[in-house]
Amino acid sequence: MPTALRICPLCEATCGLTLTIEGSRVTGARGDREDVFSQGFICPKGAALPEVDADPDRLRGPLVRKDGRLQEATWEEAFDTIAARIRPLIEEYGPDAVGIVLGNPNVHTMAGALYPPLLIGALRTRNLFTASTIDQMPKHVSSGLLFGDPFAIPVPDLDRTDHLLILGANPLDSNGSLCTAPDFPGRLKALRRRGGTLTVVDPRRTRTARLADRHVAIRPGADALLLAALVHTLFEEDLTDLGPLAAQVEGVEEVREAVRDFRPEAVAEACDVDAETIRVLARELAAAPTAAVYGRMGSSTVAHGTLGNWLVDVLNILTGNLDRAGGALFPLSATAPAPRPAGPGRGFVLGRRHSRVSHHPEVKGELPMVALAEEIETPGEGRVRALVTVASNPVLSAPDGKRLDAALGSLDLMVAVDPYLNETTRHADVVLAPPPPSRSAHFDFAFNALAVRDQVRYTPPALPLEADRMDECEIHARLILAVSGMHGAPPSAVDQLAIDTTLAKAVTQEHSPAYGADPAEFAAGLTGETGPERRLDLMLRLGPYGLTLDALRAHPHGIDLGPLKPRLPQVLKTRSGRIELFPAPLAADLPRLRAALDETPDSGTVRLVGRRHLRSNNSWLHNTPVLNGGSNRCTLQVHPDDAARLRLADGGLARIKGEGGELEVPVEVTDGVRPGVVSLPHGWGHDRSGTRLAVASARPGVNVNQLLDGSRLDPLSGTAVLNGFPVEVSPLPLTQS
Repeated sequence: MPTALRICPLCEATCGLTLTIEGSRVTGARGDREDVFSQGFICPKGAALPEVDADPDRLRGPLVRKDGRLQEATWEEAFDTIAARIRPLIEEYGPDAVGIVLGNPNVHTMAGALYPPLLIGALRTRNLFTASTIDQMPKHVSSGLLFGDPFAIPVPDLDRTDHLLILGANPLDSNGSLCTAPDFPGRLKALRRRGGTLTVVDPRRTRTARLADRHVAIRPGADALLLAALVHTLFEEDLTDLGPLAAQVEGVEEVREAVRDFRPEAVAEACDVDAETIRVLARELAAAPTAAVYGRMGSSTVAHGTLGNWLVDVLNILTGNLDRAGGALFPLSATAPAPRPAGPGRGFVLGRRHSRVSHHPEVKGELPMVALAEEIETPGEGRVRALVTVASNPVLSAPDGKRLDAALGSLDLMVAVDPYLNETTRHADVVLAPPPPSRSAHFDFAFNALAVRDQVRYTPPALPLEADRMDECEIHARLILAVSGMHGAPPSAVDQLAIDTTLAKAVTQEHSPAYGADPAEFAAGLTGETGPERRLDLMLRLGPYGLTLDALRAHPHGIDLGPLKPRLPQVLKTRSGRIELFPAPLAADLPRLRAALDETPDSGTVRLVGRRHLRSNNSWLHNTPVLNGGSNRCTLQVHPDDAARLRLADGGLARIKGEGGELEVPVEVTDGVRPGVVSLPHGWGHDRSGTRLAVASARPGVNVNQLLDGSRLDPLSGTAVLNGFPVEVSPLPLTQS
């Protein structure tokens, strides 16, 4: 039976798959044992790729709104409609009248990596919103301020470390995040087998916590306080040892003074972690031959998310574990620009402008997702009147979806690139549907830059494109032409412009492999059957390994580029050319963290945290039958002590109330959450009319983000607080459901 290779696009692990092909369908998926990175590992999501691929609710072609309802249309009609309607809006109201929303699945496709930057450039709008501000933006801010580059994110060297401290992450269920590692569970078990230590800090006893040597059940939202106390202990007990980093770091003494108030005894009550445990954590971290600290969603989507992410890096630096084997290193992907000479850079600046209504600061060109509804609703110059969404469902993923839902209905124009008619895209005037994963080529631009081992893999489409479908890259290219006033030009013009622009710069840079070359001759030597393949070939040729697309085609299971290597001098782009350990924006935010030491819990409330499931990824896999079942349920997990106190019964209903609304949800009593904490998963709430999600709608769950009104956010990054916020919980008789 024929088979085809495919890199899984359903989570950050990027596992290699072997697909079974019968006729024009994918009928099976197993792990590719020859894959240089994943070596045969597969999770339930990868195994479900055939169902994802063949989902009958997936749109086959474009939809255009006529007479008030979305109807099937031709591709020509769809792009004609966009071009005819968006240009007059821009000409009358200016480019900021158009907003762009980019969702999480963008980084899982070639098209989503290659074309949105060109779309943003074509529209010239400043109203850009992405999933970053409901996920990882605090890490971008921390990296930008420390290293001068918001994309210079160190990852734990899982395969060589002796000691791993994890905060707010559950990689046994998430498969890893900002740390691309197929078989994360196997890697953690290998750490234990070689005598290493795993410590997990999490208010839930997750699958990862159950594997750990030590589980610290911290009070939600207190991660930054705990981390500050760890830093304090390192200084107080003379445990810092920067080693070779010492010559490349400035601001160490300033940090010592800044954490003076965060003694373990001072933070113990706020964290609900005793002072001696905090001291032991610091001592073990310092004493380990090699160690790495790794924090994710639970320490990012909280009130002090940026400070927490900064302190993660501070700990890695003060223990000498940044940029060394077994610590936290910077991956070097095959499509990264060739490393520039070490030296000062341009640095990173926050708040170059602010949002129109609530004056939220911009971060790396983006505005907070929580500001989207008000930017649509509020009259005045710069009001968002048209919206382009790409693989995004903010009605479910952002706070106060009801408000955003209503705001989307008031737009003059909405265009969505999405395979589904979901809770957000149901408002669109034009929906452009990309083909299933099996019909698209795949290369991981983003995740290779976050991988625990340098490697490179490319998989062409497993099946040919059907006659009535359009390749996702061509959809994006034609969309760019339609919004830029070049409607009707060949889509190849977009790729050629990208190639010409890249080469025009590369030939002038002394460190570039194309330095001094003739751009036209260099471009003529590129291989690839499509524009996106030629762009990939260019990036590989200009990259640090001098690879080509032909080389990747000759190695269908990938090319192993070796373990991560120290390379800090080439990474740093700060104005000083050194790690700036105590940048001014973080110093200005520390008083807010100090004030948290004196906060008292709200009486009558518990703290809510989210949770991940191995068979789920935000809202976009709930329409796959094999993944939407079993223990993948939208329930409110409650500790037995709290259940007794609040008179909640296992399997009964509870009313949960927050600042943005209230929900009715089934109760699951479990000691997997600590007392005073309840847990509700993210991405559910598939109960709106006008969608085409039969499986998800039959088991809709509730939207946890409706409990928030959008007022809670980390001020430095604009990231919504989705974890650790107070809610009221009360029993609800079954008859009232």
